[in-house]
Amino acid sequence: MSKAQKRKHVTIYTDGACIGNPGPGGYGVVLMFMKHRREISRGYRNTTNNRMEVLAAIVGLEALEEPCRVTLFSDSQYLVNAISKGWAQRWQANGWQRNKKERALNPDLWERLLAVCEGHDVEFEWVRGHAGNKENECCDRLATRAAESSATEIDSEYESLSSSPSKASGQAKLAGWTGDNT
Repeated sequence: MSKAQKRKHVTIYTDGACIGNPGPGGYGVVLMFMKHRREISRGYRNTTNNRMEVLAAIVGLEALEEPCRVTLFSDSQYLVNAISKGWAQRWQANGWQRNKKERALNPDLWERLLAVCEGHDVEFEWVRGHAGNKENECCDRLATRAAESSATEIDSEYESLSSSPSKASGQAKLAGWTGDNT
């Protein structure tokens, strides 16, 4: 049995939400190991849906106290494809450039996600959102409630970008590049 096979297997469901996109946002996470279950959520006053999707995965993985085998479910194709298809690793290797003309969005979060994935054996799986998956629906409720809450955190990286007109317009132009704004 390999070292990875001896690790505990944890299932994580994640979701992000944003009211207005950009606007108030939040994430929801459900971690499950055997009979144990933990729910985590937090809201932000101004952010994007894609940032919340990626942050949810980071928070779920950072909550693990030891190296684990993880199946992480998300309804974000942006998140799942960026990791599973190697896009995020390629963006990182290219200095956070998607191609010669376009910078990758959210490099601060991709950097964190790639780093936390190194400590675990993680498989990212896409699940259709709003299709009756109990745990995905729970994450959606957690994320939406967090986005709607008045006690929201500051997404300082996003807010610093959005306060700069030239950077903000670049973010706006690229925000929908994957077609995944759910």
